[in-house]
Amino acid sequence: MFSLLIGGAAGATALAGAASAQDVAAGEKTFNVCRACHEIGDGAKNLVGRVLNGVVGRKSGSYPGYAYSYANKNSGITWDEPTLTEYLKNPRAVVPGAKVLFSGSQEKTMTSST
Repeated sequence: MFSLLIGGAAGATALAGAASAQDVAAGEKTFNVCRACHEIGDGAKNLVGRVLNGVVGRKSGSYPGYAYSYANKNSGITWDEPTLTEYLKNPRAVVPGAKVLFSGSQEKTMTSST
């Protein structure tokens, strides 16, 4: 499910064939929380939060055209599924000083194994 949320511009579309319809629906529902600040997909724009297309494998603080906090730009993080799962539970614990407004998710995990 995590890849459906954050995987990239075509993440949900490309993975929909490999994932069950239930996984896609759950991913879309979960992403509704993110949608207030972030966009994904073709034509996505930076909002209060940066575009989430292709975040897995990207160095923190590197998406073009977004004004990152010093903490995020200098965190040294390259986003992967385990790091993002922890970040989404409590962003400021993973990147102290980040300007993210999201206080964290109470879900156990954001992976497809749930």
